[in-house]
Amino acid sequence: MRILLIAGGWSSEREVSLSGAEKIRQALVNLGHEVLFLDPARHFGDILARAAEADFAFVNLHGAPGEDGLIQAMLDAARVPYQGSGPAGSFLALNKAAAKQVFSARGLPTPVWEFLPTPPPRDFRPRFPGPYFVKPNLGGSSVLASLARDPDDLFPAMEKIFQSGDAVLVEPALSGTELTCAILGETPLPPILIRPKTQSGFFDYASKYSPEGADEICPAPVGEEVLHALEQTALAAHRALGLSGYSRSDFILTDSGLRLLETNTLPGMTPTSLLPRSAAAAGMTFEDLLARLIELGLGRCLHTH
Repeated sequence: MRILLIAGGWSSEREVSLSGAEKIRQALVNLGHEVLFLDPARHFGDILARAAEADFAFVNLHGAPGEDGLIQAMLDAARVPYQGSGPAGSFLALNKAAAKQVFSARGLPTPVWEFLPTPPPRDFRPRFPGPYFVKPNLGGSSVLASLARDPDDLFPAMEKIFQSGDAVLVEPALSGTELTCAILGETPLPPILIRPKTQSGFFDYASKYSPEGADEICPAPVGEEVLHALEQTALAAHRALGLSGYSRSDFILTDSGLRLLETNTLPGMTPTSLLPRSAAAAGMTFEDLLARLIELGLGRCLHTH
């Protein structure tokens, strides 16, 4: 097939997207496909015309555009199939405050939160005790995310995010074990336990994209009961947001149980990324993973057009 690989874009995660795209391009060539490349930051005005020349699109964008569903909506308009979720599910998942509302409504265990679309007054205090985890509502890869030990630390942490043009999400900084579980089709892949090695103490940008930034143990060495809860909650989150193809949900296992943090619709595909590692633990090569994503994308297109 002629596959249009869309990567790059203009979010803070541009370099991560391009890094993953090179590995994807090589794997698609290995599978026998002809690969065309498009970077929306350089050729946004050509998307529909280039899509019309392709049999399939593979979207490897992080943040907006990409995870916000815009590119998917344009591909739908061009009637070109692509891997992963459609525009609505993509946008719901990217907007953390919206996704958490959906999780709460479905009874999924997500931490309490404060959503701040604009800077609050100086006497603002979250309705839960610190320490706090402060992150952009729409951003990913832990860019601009930080820990605030007490209310006085909140404002410097929030200011960086507001200056970037994003809204702020504040959650309690939960202590526990970081875990992630991917869904492929409707099947959970082996979960991963993450042990960051960086000074921040959480799975930050450096942990995610440095080869030795974190210990990532797959399958996660947790008990059967936790494993089952992880897989079932990841699948429930995937379904609640109306996702398709694949997703990856992030969790913290606290003393009081599992907490669902967020769900990613375009998980990282770099050599150090979590989804390819989970797929490998399930016996899939990187080429197997891409072939399955293409198969799922073509199947989804048949149902929607």
